[in-house]
Amino acid sequence: MSFVSSLLEWYQKNARELPWRSQVLAYRTWISEVMLQQTQVDTVIPYFEKWMETFPTIDVLADASEQEVLSIWEGLGYYSRARNIYKTAKQIVEQHDGDFPASAKELEKLPGIGRYTAAAMASIAFGEDIAAVDGNIRRVLARLFDVTIPVRSTEGEKKIWAQAEDHLPEGLAGDYNQAMMDLGALVCTPANPACDLCPISEYCLAFKKGVQTQRPVTMPRKQVPHLTVAAGVIRQNGKVLIAKRPPNGLLGGLWEFPGGTLEESDQSLLACLAREIMEELGAKISIEQEFGVYQHAYTHFKITLHAFLCSLIAGENPEPIECDAIAWVPSEELPAYPMGKVDRQIASRLQQESSHG
Repeated sequence: MSFVSSLLEWYQKNARELPWRSQVLAYRTWISEVMLQQTQVDTVIPYFEKWMETFPTIDVLADASEQEVLSIWEGLGYYSRARNIYKTAKQIVEQHDGDFPASAKELEKLPGIGRYTAAAMASIAFGEDIAAVDGNIRRVLARLFDVTIPVRSTEGEKKIWAQAEDHLPEGLAGDYNQAMMDLGALVCTPANPACDLCPISEYCLAFKKGVQTQRPVTMPRKQVPHLTVAAGVIRQNGKVLIAKRPPNGLLGGLWEFPGGTLEESDQSLLACLAREIMEELGAKISIEQEFGVYQHAYTHFKITLHAFLCSLIAGENPEPIECDAIAWVPSEELPAYPMGKVDRQIASRLQQESSHG
């Protein structure tokens, strides 16, 4: 079976015009591929353009601070991606004179660059003959070869990568990988694939059997836990207290309104908040009134966060015990501190109220 020539012919006419394709450099390919992990193309484009304005080269990026990097990334989520980009930039500048290694094998040794990203970079930016498999490509191959086992299982992954490699056209890996991505994004979509428009439908086993909407086979979804969280908006002398999260883990290095998760031992949300502020900052607070309820879904859990306006009890002096740092900030300066989505919503509400107040 060779669907490849039909695929490449289609790609020549239908390739998406994307900002990172206008000038193919390893640095631009890398940033785009990391941004595109877990994130839609339409969301990524403005972030990519702003990133390139702010950090046009890897040297400029390596010279920036992690806080600057997190600020530009804010809103894209999965912040460990941004922290790994920053680590890698420093490593490339300090250990490789600012030049990326040209092979997928070497690229995979860098922070945050896995098998797919390394293969995409090596094939697109350096012309290495290597196949890449992302979500779009996985779906195309699962339908093309009617893969009847879950594609995310160990055996399924092996099968999909083997098919991608078996059909790799020598010297054209970059085009082949991008053509497969574009086909998955534009034609072989998750729901309602446009099989009548597909340039390779004559080769597609799932289409021939009429089971294309049943492929790829997925693993059963695990139930997502739902957590209740309390956060304190602690105000004093016209400023609000924010805490910087530890560098590793969820939202590492970002700023937040201090608080934490409701535990079974807590009598109430207010008791939870008082306990969390004591553990995190070693201070007692007076809780005044609710300041909004916020919902957010992370990858492995969901939260409902209750924010409360608070003040310190006289004589209390908060310290960063379970956080990296604390800062007293006027509401209008909160945009300068990178935050996760929920904390940014609270900060925005504070800014609105202070500007109207």
